[in-house]
Amino acid sequence: MRKPIGWSTIIIAVLVAVSAALVWRRDGTDGVLDILTHDLSLFGGILPRVLAGCLLGAFISEILPHEKVSRSLGPQSGLKGLLIGTAFGAILPGGPFTAYPVASALLAVGADFGATIAMAVSWTLIGYGRAVAWEIPIMDTDFTLWRIVISLPLPVLAGGLGRFVYVRLYPKRDSDEEAS
Repeated sequence: MRKPIGWSTIIIAVLVAVSAALVWRRDGTDGVLDILTHDLSLFGGILPRVLAGCLLGAFISEILPHEKVSRSLGPQSGLKGLLIGTAFGAILPGGPFTAYPVASALLAVGADFGATIAMAVSWTLIGYGRAVAWEIPIMDTDFTLWRIVISLPLPVLAGGLGRFVYVRLYPKRDSDEEAS
């Protein structure tokens, strides 16, 4: 179970408090209220996406067949699992409100860290949808194709490294194997 308030939340809260104090010192209460008003509006626009992404992840984790995901993307999937994760990440549409809930859902239904890392890195580096919509029109086809070709091995390497490190940091205990 995840903690409701972790270190990242505490660090961000401290940074917000310090920043608010600095704005208040420079611009007074009106400066702080202007920022709060603008950001509450921004939050209202983002909240539906966050909710949709969380629901998407929850529904996907219920729909996906655990056994097939574990076989295709689990710890025993080898290079095939890393390649599937890479391919899936490359074609996964949407932004972080889609990609990270999907990654979380994959972990919940049997994908291992390596395949999920390969998916997330591939989504970040290759991102076919972003390449077609943004990169090719702005940067040209040659640049985009070379960037993709050069980036292709990186998700597989990151996933392999993630799998290697995870197995060493969290080795299976005898009680884990008996519970399986």
